[in-house]
Amino acid sequence: MALPPVIIRMWGREPVPRRGPRPRLDLAAITTAAIEIADAEGLTGVSMAGVAARVGVATTALYRYVDSKEDLLIAMADAAAPDPPPPAGHWRDYLSAWTRAQRDFLLRHNWLLSIAQLVPPLGPRRLLWLDRALAALDGTGLEDGEKINVASTLTGYALTDAALTHGAGSPEYDEAGITGAQDYGEALTEVLDPATYPALSSAVRNGALTGAVGWVDDADFRFGLDLLLDGIEQLIARRSR
Repeated sequence: MALPPVIIRMWGREPVPRRGPRPRLDLAAITTAAIEIADAEGLTGVSMAGVAARVGVATTALYRYVDSKEDLLIAMADAAAPDPPPPAGHWRDYLSAWTRAQRDFLLRHNWLLSIAQLVPPLGPRRLLWLDRALAALDGTGLEDGEKINVASTLTGYALTDAALTHGAGSPEYDEAGITGAQDYGEALTEVLDPATYPALSSAVRNGALTGAVGWVDDADFRFGLDLLLDGIEQLIARRSR
């Protein structure tokens, strides 16, 4: 199978010329510059010309390493991932820390949430996260495909929670004076028709959203994560029987 050139470069598999001057640029330097721009300005600030200016080369020089902005985004998404938590402890404790760490780095680089096309990981850093999750489930009796589904489900939860946390702080909500869960609940009471939304209206009236701190309390994140981990634990128990 012929891999895209950007994937080959991400893995350091591109042949190194034996002759001639050593290139003054590489994919790591390009992605580092692009990530710095994205962290400061969001994805809208990332352009091939802007990245080239940041690393001090002509725009055409970038095309030796990335064929398009789409390729650049693929490389950025992988390079932005930190090292996963080191393997340690019981599978449940590890996957809890693993999921939280994913949520946290997505919030640190919230532009990752704007990359619409989510594809299976192909880069070395993101695949290291998958490897560590699968290793944590060794000895549980789960099949390899089930382990991958577990990792995908927890990654999806981290992504969803990060998106909700980031979106809740958007300017649109701030301008409306909605800065917390209680404000959100009060807004819902103004718009919900109990005849159309009987269950949701009842929950809001009964204070389901009052008393929460901020938009997404850590207890809320823990509650959802425990639901998933409880389900995984039940699956492991069924396999052991």
